[in-house]
Amino acid sequence: MASAAPEDRSSLSDPNVIAVKHIDWEVTVDFEKSILRASATYTLEYATPGATVVCLDTNFLKVLKVEHAKTGEALSFTHHSVIPNKLHLGQKLSIRLPTTSIEKITVTYETTQQSSAVQWLPPEQTAGAKYPYLFTQCQAIHARALIPCQDRPGIKATYTAKVTVPSWATCVMSAVMKKDETLATTKVFHWDQPVPISSYLIAMAVGELAKLEISERCAVWSEPSVVQQAAWEFAQTEEFLQMAEEIAGKPYVWGRYDLLCLPPSFPYGGMENPCLTFVTPTLLAGDRSLADVVAHEIAHSWTGNLVTNATWDHFWLNEGWTTWFQRKIMARIHKDNKFLHFDAIGGYKALKDTVRQMPDGFSRLVLDIGDKDPDESYSRVAYEKGFNLLFALETRVGTPEFEKFFQAYVAQFASKTVTSEEFRSFFNQHFKGNASVKDFDWNTWLYTPGMPPEKPQFDRTLAEASEKLAIEWFEVDRSGNVAPSENLNDWSSNQKTCFLDALLDLCEDQPLKLDTLKAMKLQYGFESTKNSEVLFRFCKLAIAAEDKDIIPIAIRFATTQGRMKFTRPLYRALFQSKMASELAVETFLENKHIYHPICTKMVASDLSVSTEEEKPSIIGSPYFKASVAVAIVAVVAGFVLMRKR
Repeated sequence: MASAAPEDRSSLSDPNVIAVKHIDWEVTVDFEKSILRASATYTLEYATPGATVVCLDTNFLKVLKVEHAKTGEALSFTHHSVIPNKLHLGQKLSIRLPTTSIEKITVTYETTQQSSAVQWLPPEQTAGAKYPYLFTQCQAIHARALIPCQDRPGIKATYTAKVTVPSWATCVMSAVMKKDETLATTKVFHWDQPVPISSYLIAMAVGELAKLEISERCAVWSEPSVVQQAAWEFAQTEEFLQMAEEIAGKPYVWGRYDLLCLPPSFPYGGMENPCLTFVTPTLLAGDRSLADVVAHEIAHSWTGNLVTNATWDHFWLNEGWTTWFQRKIMARIHKDNKFLHFDAIGGYKALKDTVRQMPDGFSRLVLDIGDKDPDESYSRVAYEKGFNLLFALETRVGTPEFEKFFQAYVAQFASKTVTSEEFRSFFNQHFKGNASVKDFDWNTWLYTPGMPPEKPQFDRTLAEASEKLAIEWFEVDRSGNVAPSENLNDWSSNQKTCFLDALLDLCEDQPLKLDTLKAMKLQYGFESTKNSEVLFRFCKLAIAAEDKDIIPIAIRFATTQGRMKFTRPLYRALFQSKMASELAVETFLENKHIYHPICTKMVASDLSVSTEEEKPSIIGSPYFKASVAVAIVAVVAGFVLMRKR
């Protein structure tokens, strides 16, 4: 009997009647029609005695037939209508079982070009410009647009996959490859994921791919012209992984830890797919300064993939813990615990920016998503407010004891799901009798919107020089002082980012004067940096100052990558400016089809525009031609101008 699944209104399935415990998936990739032809065989577990209906989530899938897996007997099914105003929920697939003894059923289906889980890239949008490419992105509830499933984080299943691709292509997945076969015109890849995972972690990419080994269990995949640069940038992966194992007190359970550096339209910085983390090429700064994203995705191997939020209402348990874990890894790599504080200072600034923008309901840690679209609640709140809750607890009980608690937490909930109240109860039991946490205001932390109830006391030693320089430039702007002569050539990218964050904070109510901004450009050349995090912040400063010279740079940034961390705020800033409001909308509408469907949906919402009108000819679009040209040149040369939750 399956254990009871938590209530989850973001899913139309009902695993408390019949649950899926394993999937055998067979897929043929059709690049000509941009569809997947597939069948999925489900191993069922009866949670309710006598149950005869199994329900699966689907979205924009064409279901062809359902059969008894062993006998081939056709089974009756109903593909329900979409719920009005709830398109994100998709369509429930109800399958009637003639007896309660059926252990396996097979659904044969095809994806459609409306699938939000798959992006199909033409050759022009790849580095090689010769072959097409596809990749999937299933978080939060997009797996149902890839495969019929019980699409909720509270249900985990194992899976195997057999994927047929053209002979020129390579397939990679969130699983361990068992073998590959080369046939006359195709290749067939066989995969196995023996550790149960939630549906949002099913992932696949197919394209012209090359591989470079980093260690016995780690490799980097990317297009051939990018793979050397990516392997150099992420060379510390094995070191990060070993450090994570030490902190977690539990070995890495997924076998392989490979990285796939994707084309620029990937909408996130990284995605923690088991065995195969997806990362954005905006991390290719040339100095390994942005590799902390890889540490974050590695940390998810324990906090998220192994210990998983029971529903998306408790997303902070995935991301808050992982942000804490990532900073622990990087502090040990730097051999300085002050680095955790330094990074957290920037995170707190990002949290303040987010809370100002988000509706109150989305600035709580424990959300109340109901049957709304989880994508709309995604923000830095889960990461940074979640981290600050954990940091507040650690401050009270002491670091050694809190790190022991973290190991106990991972051991207790490994391969399970967890809610905020279960976490709270486990913490209180672990520290029962500890007076330092008796007055901890759990309800305010978990359920009240806005900033954390306690302001953290971070060690600002590593941020001092950056914050001091920001104050000096602010005083130049406000009182006409002589510009600082500080040379930043020896500063790290993190110090520059901290400087710009501090200046953005000081200029929250009134932007910099144009003359000040021009003096800063002349002195530092931020507008031509290869580091995407630095460029992003400088673009925000310049747009707020109504600097028309920044428009082509910001437009190029926004149209040569689709990472939502950068793309959404850039479009919002341009849209809110006096100089480029109409241009922001025009640029997005002409380029919307180069972005991943999730990014397109969210930017359209930010700009209050519809994306339902007839598609423009993007191949002929001047913005498209320019963006593709810049992206290809940047990747081939190993020179990426910009830097993905």
